[in-house]
Amino acid sequence: MSLPLAITAPLSFVPIIAIESVVQRVFTRVIETHPGLFDRLADHANKRYAFLPSDLPIGFLVEPAVPRISVHRKGRAPASDACMEGELVLLLALLEGRIDGDAVFFSRDLTVSGDMEAMLALRNALDDCEIDLPRDLADMSGPFAPLVRRAGEEIRERALGRVVKEEAPQWN
Repeated sequence: MSLPLAITAPLSFVPIIAIESVVQRVFTRVIETHPGLFDRLADHANKRYAFLPSDLPIGFLVEPAVPRISVHRKGRAPASDACMEGELVLLLALLEGRIDGDAVFFSRDLTVSGDMEAMLALRNALDDCEIDLPRDLADMSGPFAPLVRRAGEEIRERALGRVVKEEAPQWN
């Protein structure tokens, strides 16, 4: 499910520093909530992982050893060791472990390039963490937490409902 142009178009004009500020706060919260997130990466912790949402004009670079996330315009993204590209909804669903990464990879909805072993190590690390973005965002929202959580869960369910319906037929 591609994001609507009304959401994605403004990201071309918003200063990267503003986007990065928000993204870093969420990333920091996820790291605080899941402190062992990058422990399973072992030798791959020093790698640089790029995530390029195909429906956004920006990309993300994650450096687990630091740990740090940075936001870049797609044409200006720094070099990475491993790269994953797909619609934002798919990338977030993979982050939360809500969809089968193999299924979306083989259906060609997701492209992985570079160091496949490093990306597999990251995927395995994410599978163990049980990340829940609506919960993590709600925890950052103070008195608005119940509203943010409900809204986040509703958006996720609607988006994932469309992804599941559009997904390739199951093999088994």
